[in-house]
Order: sequence, then C-alpha cells, then structure tokens
Amino acid sequence: MTGTRRLSEGLDARRRKLLFRSWHRGMREMDLILGSFADAEIGGLTGGELDQYERLLEIADTEFLPVITGERPIPADIDCAVLQKILASRQAMTFRIT
Repeated sequence: MTGTRRLSEGLDARRRKLLFRSWHRGMREMDLILGSFADAEIGGLTGGELDQYERLLEIADTEFLPVITGERPIPADIDCAVLQKILASRQAMTFRIT
C-alpha cells in the first residue's frame, strides 16, 4: 500500500488538506492508520469532527502512536468522538487482517 486510495475529487479544500496530511505524517505506521481512516471517513465528518481531527493531526506521531495502539492510556484532553472513530476503524482493520 503506497497511499490514499480515495480520490480528493469532490472534497472541499479543507478535507483535501486533511486527507493529504493523514497520508504524509512522517511515520509510516501513522500514515497507514490515519490515511486509511481518512480515506474511509473524511467525506462524512461534520464540521465539529473536522475540528477534532485537525487537533489530533497536530499531535506528534511519537506521542500519538502509543495511544492509538493501546500502549498508553488516552489522555482526557484528546479523547473525542473522532479519536473513538479512529480506534474503531483500526480495530476493524485488525480484524480484517487476522
């Protein structure tokens, strides 16, 4: 897998930017987790959820990956609906792989 499988056609500029940022994190594991999430969900996120997602994308990979993988507890200040969606999508991806 080399990157997005979703075309940015039909997305507004904000969603296109978030889709790109999701696939270009710097750490390949996070590219795959957040990129796959964005491919599947970016078109349907509400304005408030986009705000939450933007805040999550500001977190450094080295801090965020252990939270996503369950190695560290979720800090209360980042626990939000979109984070729960990311965790659920990762869980679904894990079940499809195994």
